[in-house]
Amino acid sequence: MKKYSKYKETGIDWAPIVPNSWSLASIRSLVVERKEKNFPEKTRELLALSYELGITLYRDKIYNLDRVKENYEEYKLVHEGDLVLSPNDIIKGSVHISKYYGCISPMYLIFKNRDEGTINLQFLSYFLRNAKAGRKFFSLAKGLIGSILDNGKYVTRRMTVSRNDLLSFKVFLPPIEEQNRIVSYLDKKITLIESCKCQRERELQALNELKQAEIASVVTRGLNPNVPMKDSGQVQFGEIPAHWDSVRMKYCFTQRSEKGFPNEPVLCATQSKGVIPQSLYENRVVVVNKGFEGLKLVKVGDFVISLRSFQGGIEYAYYQGIISAAYTILTPKDERNSQYFKYLFKSHPFIQLLQTCVTGIREGQNINYAVLGNNFIPIPPIEEQNAIVEYIEAKTNSIDKMIDALKAEIDRLTEYKQRLISDVVTGQMNVQD
Repeated sequence: MKKYSKYKETGIDWAPIVPNSWSLASIRSLVVERKEKNFPEKTRELLALSYELGITLYRDKIYNLDRVKENYEEYKLVHEGDLVLSPNDIIKGSVHISKYYGCISPMYLIFKNRDEGTINLQFLSYFLRNAKAGRKFFSLAKGLIGSILDNGKYVTRRMTVSRNDLLSFKVFLPPIEEQNRIVSYLDKKITLIESCKCQRERELQALNELKQAEIASVVTRGLNPNVPMKDSGQVQFGEIPAHWDSVRMKYCFTQRSEKGFPNEPVLCATQSKGVIPQSLYENRVVVVNKGFEGLKLVKVGDFVISLRSFQGGIEYAYYQGIISAAYTILTPKDERNSQYFKYLFKSHPFIQLLQTCVTGIREGQNINYAVLGNNFIPIPPIEEQNAIVEYIEAKTNSIDKMIDALKAEIDRLTEYKQRLISDVVTGQMNVQD
């Protein structure tokens, strides 16, 4: 990693030295805030901001489309080349340059260049996205991150950096020609890194689809391809082996509604890891220490219908504890079926069935168990269930190893990109040649 020839001390803990020719300036001195309202309405092109994708057209999104409004007059105008950031998500690096003219929620801050001879806004965008700056923003932020369990309900809270703290934030400023070369270098490097990540993500998706297809096949058709078949009575499952039972789901489970166990660990229902203690969940949530008496008891082997089950299936409980009273807890009447149900309830045909039993809209969507319970599910003989579970675990073990290796590579690429941005925009790496 090539260094600059001379450095000077900054007196700033998160970046103690910078190249000798660099200066220090507040964001306030570099940009002008654009406060134009979309009134009277000038555009209906709604924009969205995210860390990974940058500024995108809202019509290109495939989720939350019901947030589109009839009236955008209170929204802020964004011009092509403007810098847009989210005070709520600045610690995650949600700041990008817009390639579009459109409007965006009033919660965002929009900036234009005060003097093109002083600051390249793309350099400023990279600087504010560097991990070291993110950690400094974290220390300035107010509020809580993640989901908060409050009286048995999960409520989203975000950490917000005040407008004044943002504008007062100090930026290390190379000469403008040097900024331009840094931007050119990072644009090219990040394009290459993102191309590699996209390729790995396509491979990851293919492996996940292979795994899901394998599971869906054996939990609905068994292990013998030559066995006689019959109609399951449920369109999502199609035909099942003729010797299997097809039973209404409500006859296979009892609902657990026990409350009053405040000393049990608080659990969370995750699509990737099942029902586990919140202390083991990577995306840690903040728990408000009240309302535990009203949470439902969950035992090992139970199944939890969560607020997102229609997207990823019903979650298996690997631990005993307590969970939101808004969730439905199911206990198999014959516990021997539990391991088979664990795979059936995460299979694509079953998820399709769940999606026909959803009530509510957007954040209020939930599975209506009264409807779901009247649908049929396939039940093989217990010996065959055991064989199916054994086959799935052996078959998917090798796929999971490949998936883990790809995820690790994607993580390394992400880490490399973050480190590269941080090193370059703070002058720890000289890319002028």
